[in-house]
Amino acid sequence: MGADLYGVVMQAEGFRHACRVYAPVGSHEDLLPYLVRRLLENGSNTSFVNRIVDPNIQAEQVAEDPVARVQHTQPVAHPGIPLPRQLFGTGRLNSHGVNFANASELQSLAAAMQPFANASWDARPILAGTGSSDQNQAMANLNPAVPADQVGQVFASTAADIERAVSTARAFAAGWDRTPVTLRAGMLEKAADLMEERTPELMVICAREAGKTPRDCVAEVREAVDFLRYYAMQARAQFDQPVLLPGPTGERNQLSLHGKGVFVCISPWNFPLAIFTGQVSAALAAGNTVLAKPAEQTPAVAAVVTRILHQAGIPREALQLLPGDGATVGAVLTSDPRIDGVAFTGSTETARLINRALAARDAPIATLIAETGGQNAMIVDSSALPEQVVKDVISSAFFSAGQRCSAARVLFLQQDIADRVLELLAGAMEELVVGDPRKLLTDVGPVIDEDALAILNAHAKRMETVGKRVAVARLPDDLKGHFFAPCAYEIPSLDVLEREVFGPILHVIRYRARDIDQVIGQINDSNYGLTLGIHSRIDRSQDYIVSRIHAGNCYINRNMVGAVVGVQPFGGERLSGTGPKAGGPHYLQRFATERTLSTNTAAVGGNASLLALED
Repeated sequence: MGADLYGVVMQAEGFRHACRVYAPVGSHEDLLPYLVRRLLENGSNTSFVNRIVDPNIQAEQVAEDPVARVQHTQPVAHPGIPLPRQLFGTGRLNSHGVNFANASELQSLAAAMQPFANASWDARPILAGTGSSDQNQAMANLNPAVPADQVGQVFASTAADIERAVSTARAFAAGWDRTPVTLRAGMLEKAADLMEERTPELMVICAREAGKTPRDCVAEVREAVDFLRYYAMQARAQFDQPVLLPGPTGERNQLSLHGKGVFVCISPWNFPLAIFTGQVSAALAAGNTVLAKPAEQTPAVAAVVTRILHQAGIPREALQLLPGDGATVGAVLTSDPRIDGVAFTGSTETARLINRALAARDAPIATLIAETGGQNAMIVDSSALPEQVVKDVISSAFFSAGQRCSAARVLFLQQDIADRVLELLAGAMEELVVGDPRKLLTDVGPVIDEDALAILNAHAKRMETVGKRVAVARLPDDLKGHFFAPCAYEIPSLDVLEREVFGPILHVIRYRARDIDQVIGQINDSNYGLTLGIHSRIDRSQDYIVSRIHAGNCYINRNMVGAVVGVQPFGGERLSGTGPKAGGPHYLQRFATERTLSTNTAAVGGNASLLALED
């Protein structure tokens, strides 16, 4: 492609320098993608190789200094390309991110986080009337070396706290629902701004209480901020004005949305900031009062978020925090006849218990919005690019210590490329850094507590007998805390797995191309339906799998974690959740009740709108 240029250089009179020709060497499978990229680049109209043979372009133009050209150019934003902050249009701002490739930005962030390195946070119940309960006057003093379950359980709410909170929420529900939607939405947007301002503090507390790495911390803050702004936007669009419905002349019909009453929001420890914020903000935006019950492992994060929402203007009567375990707080709340709905994210087993508790009450039928786990699979056929597959498998299965409900648990590999992919996967796993979540170089932090670690160790021990080890990441000897080495095992079929294993363990199953229907059947027969990954460069294969699989979120040729609010609404079906999807356009409606108003406008003497019609 550069032959013409080389010819000119070599034939130049008085030429005294060597001319080097760059010629990559390698196998067909490695060089073909490279060649395609070079053809696309060098074949473009702006390519140096292309322009040098164009007789209509002067040599001085081709040899123009690009740096000097940029320096003398006045930058003008393209109207069709939004800046990152305006990515989602005029309805809401995009959350601020962190460029981890920018050393100066990281230094500034680290300096802002330093004051919170040894800080303490008040994680007591937060009730209306006073700042917090008179019980449990301890402060959360967190350290990732200290098991998380020894931090959260001491802050349980008392029976008196629960009764007081429920009574207050019940009494305030109607008043909060009558609060103008624009005011409620404005409070949520104010909370989003405050949360962005406190990003360094929120990152530190997520690392220290939940063991999250810096990248996970940034992603969690951004998701929480996006939830606040997205639900504020949706509330304005859906709740501000009633929808006018068609009908006969002389009659006016309209449909409006209102809060159901009192919602209990039960959030998990694996996303103590984002999911806690998402549940609470959705319920508040729809006009409900909220009783928030965070996971017992992460009460301090929830307490900080609750105070931010109060600072933004949310009345204490509208949002109260009741930390504690499921038996003494969650079970009491979900069995109370004054509760109108529950938003829950956690295990399928706990979702069943909540469903039964709500059904057993002698009370109006309550709403249950549940997002649970899944036996999430990634299907890879022989057309996939192995290097990309491995990159996406690593991030989907092992980052966040595998403690995402969307994480890849099972990798179905077509037999033709299985050996090559597993070789690359084993090599990539050797490079994983397991360690202190506060360090930037750490890829995988600790699992949440001692119970989780015991379950993972027991499962890995079982896999050593029923499966075949692919690789196990290195685990430093000097680590203190609940650390587990990411590992991968080949298993004969999905039936080997009795339930979802929540952590960085990947199960690999080989399949033949002609057995793709059996693979789809195995996945569907698990009765889970949360996420699915597909790696294939054949459109027909992608469409075939997507049209037959039962999964709430499908991801093609990318990782299968990190759903973005309003872009990839998240939620499963069957054992993986009730829907509607969090961060989607239908979510708020599940927190609302519909009311129809029909008015006989002719009763006052006639239909005035007819008189206004032109001839």
